[in-house]
Amino acid sequence: MLVLQPHIFNEFPEIIFGFSTKIGPGKSPYYFNLSLSVDDDKETVINNRKIFFESLGIKPESAAFQKQVHGDTITYVSEPGNIGDSDAMITDKTNTSLCISTADCTSIFIYDPEKKIIAGIHSGWRGTQKQITSKTIDQLKSEFGCRANDLFVYLGPSVSQVNYEVGREVADLFDARYVIKENNKLFLDVASANYDMVNNSGVPSNQIQKSSLCSFEYKEMLHSYRRDGKRSGRALGVIALREPLC
Repeated sequence: MLVLQPHIFNEFPEIIFGFSTKIGPGKSPYYFNLSLSVDDDKETVINNRKIFFESLGIKPESAAFQKQVHGDTITYVSEPGNIGDSDAMITDKTNTSLCISTADCTSIFIYDPEKKIIAGIHSGWRGTQKQITSKTIDQLKSEFGCRANDLFVYLGPSVSQVNYEVGREVADLFDARYVIKENNKLFLDVASANYDMVNNSGVPSNQIQKSSLCSFEYKEMLHSYRRDGKRSGRALGVIALREPLC
């Protein structure tokens, strides 16, 4: 099993983080799939999640899942379980692991070491257009007293601009700097739009890590709905606050 570990959280032993890949138990077409929303065997998915969580030292029953609907709803999570329709979660609880499911969309994970609070965001083009990342950081500031220059942020693997063709109706929703035109086709850079939201919110660039891995291109490693359609599995990015040592 291959789990991605960003360096941005390395200096914080109180943070548990992992981003799953296709590499692990499982076989074609879903491979190491961690989502119950695809046509994979339910018991296989539950077992895959157990293996993944336990590899990180997380209890499976601590997981908090949201039904991602490509909106801008942000939910404070006080306990594990399924929290309903939402695309961003915030918690300061040590018994609650925030799980973000992706197969091309940008995932954003935030930690404030001063306030001991974490957030996980799912942001496809719709969530990006609705500025869910900016809104989540604004909520961290207004409701939890976080300061932008205290935040550390990781943007997980997602589809790269050169592999993300969109129609004019989508491209027109974004600033021109996020759109390129080649051979009469339009390509959108969702990850950079989210990076800029983080940076423009006041988070220093040296406290932001943006993955360079393209979910579409890394066929042997990463799930991609745009590449594989309904035969694509889903990755999970998980962030959690470790229980304090006695």
